[in-house]
Amino acid sequence: MKTDKPFNNINRRDFLKLFGNTVAVLSFPSVILQGCKKEIQRAVEVTPVIWLQGQSCSGCSISLLNTIEPDIPSLITKYISLNFHQTLSVGTGNVLINVIQEAIKKKRDDYLLIIEGSIPTGNKDYCSLGIVNNENIGITKWILDLANNAKAIIAVGTCAAFGGIPASRGNATGAKSVSTIIPDKIIINVPGCPPHPDWIVGTIVHYLLYGMPDLDEYKRPKLFYSKTVHDLCEHLSEYKKGKFAHFWGDEGCLYQLGCLGIDSNCDIPKRKWIGGVNSCTDCGSGCIGCTEEVFPDTGDRGLYMHRKA
Repeated sequence: MKTDKPFNNINRRDFLKLFGNTVAVLSFPSVILQGCKKEIQRAVEVTPVIWLQGQSCSGCSISLLNTIEPDIPSLITKYISLNFHQTLSVGTGNVLINVIQEAIKKKRDDYLLIIEGSIPTGNKDYCSLGIVNNENIGITKWILDLANNAKAIIAVGTCAAFGGIPASRGNATGAKSVSTIIPDKIIINVPGCPPHPDWIVGTIVHYLLYGMPDLDEYKRPKLFYSKTVHDLCEHLSEYKKGKFAHFWGDEGCLYQLGCLGIDSNCDIPKRKWIGGVNSCTDCGSGCIGCTEEVFPDTGDRGLYMHRKA
């Protein structure tokens, strides 16, 4: 969508600046510092992005926009074309729906399809998006049609990657993961509730520059999910010394208070949130395992379940 019309309260240029700034704080700075600017521009200027939302709280989109380093030069601010986003797009009605329809009609694998939220299968009208020929079109049909032409499909957030909260016990909507809905496609999962903005943008940039990132058994990029929270935790030394917190606010490792870091893969203890201010494990809450397939039911562990020594 070649336009400078505003996405809600910010124009396209400012939005792309926000989008691009997160790239500069990736865990692999060689992509930015050693990469060729022209190479990045060539890679992304021809790559539109279509971002769909199923059963989602929009937290993943908010996380993407949560960049607090506006002074960092962005190398890709003017070249990503965010063709469709249900929350950020200012267009409504047929004007917006036509963007999706045109992408389907072209039958060219020239766009990235990003999906946020789980996919409801209990009723075809759940999460309906637009009316075509007097018929409500559910999100599932749009995803299936768009998946055929997408050059890559990225499931952003745990709901899209694994089903997440909508697919937990008592699921009444038939919520499924993107991989379940599209079993014959390679899906890149970027789980988290929400995922860190670096994980989202870093995955996109890696794909545009180098192709498919190396994925683990859960289709997560190893760039961000290769180590457990426990391995990187600020309280690892306390764990090894057997110094455990027994009540919230105590000093020591939070394992016995239900921290799930030992079973959860991501680099938050080192990367931290809000521009490096703090992490889940360092602020006293413990890890809730939100990057894992079993979240939020977490098997027999539960959330914040006290464990005996």
